Amino acid sequence: MKVEFAPINVPLKRRIQTVAVLQWIFSFLLLAEFCCGFFVILILGNFWFLAVLYLLWLYLDWETPCTGGRRSQWVRSWTVWKYFREYFPIHLIKTSDLNPNHNYLLGFHPHGVLVAGAFGNFCTGSNFKNLFPGLTPYLHIMPIWFGCPFFREYIMSAGMVSASKESVSYVLNNEGGGHASVIVIGGAEESLNAHPGSLTLNILKRKGFIKMALKHGAHLVPVFSFGENELFKQVANPKGSWLRNVQEKLQKIMGFALPLFHARGVFQYSFGLIPYRQPIHTVVGSPIPVKRNLNPTTEEIEQLHALYLQKLRKLFEEHKRNYGIPEHKSLIFE
Repeated sequence: MKVEFAPINVPLKRRIQTVAVLQWIFSFLLLAEFCCGFFVILILGNFWFLAVLYLLWLYLDWETPCTGGRRSQWVRSWTVWKYFREYFPIHLIKTSDLNPNHNYLLGFHPHGVLVAGAFGNFCTGSNFKNLFPGLTPYLHIMPIWFGCPFFREYIMSAGMVSASKESVSYVLNNEGGGHASVIVIGGAEESLNAHPGSLTLNILKRKGFIKMALKHGAHLVPVFSFGENELFKQVANPKGSWLRNVQEKLQKIMGFALPLFHARGVFQYSFGLIPYRQPIHTVVGSPIPVKRNLNPTTEEIEQLHALYLQKLRKLFEEHKRNYGIPEHKSLIFE
């Protein structure tokens, strides 16, 4: 394999952007394991009493990820996130006003490999607040991450909360409105489809978010992130292949998927785990009004789910030309 090295005269700003993304990759892939290892060292070392104090704190604070989390505007405003967003770059596109007197459930598509668009737009900076004043976004992620010592504090500070039913209900129950639950509908399973050019969404069987929206009267908002699947290449894993079968079995056991992805490195463009510099345009669609229904029937859930799919497809078709999607390409729902 011929290695393509980065030119020596790369502007300093681009180098800083690459470092910013490198630390994000580390945070996403290794920081949780590092934090768990550090906790074990505390227990086995001379500072075991600190681990005991933290365990007490963990016990007292266990429900916080399900009760709105503990965001820090200081962490969300770190300069490193500005360079992180500029690397791709990441853009948030508004198509309609969202009245802050309501609560909203934003369905984010597609998952991609590492959900860069969702993190960049809803967990960093003030772009969302500027476009949608009066709304506070909560990015829901797998509950397992909130069991990691120290790491849980870090991800909560960015505005992430648990994806459990209790957590989503807490966010959407805000009486005065102004809350926006952001749920990556396809989940970990969809990351296995995150190949460049892929437009396959795991959504046909995912109706729990529809039921939650009905129970709380939260308006549904489809969100499509153009460019999300272009950031990494992935080892070929067509359905039915031995690799895909192993990945799906591991996903069922562990709760999260293990896509075998690669992209570029720090000083060369041929291999590595740093994403490609591909623009991400996250388009927020128009809200679908939802009336509160504490006991929705299966038929009512199916009807709203079908309407959501229709609005999501319409959002994609209206904007695909702007972001380099060929006219003949359309979303595939599975």
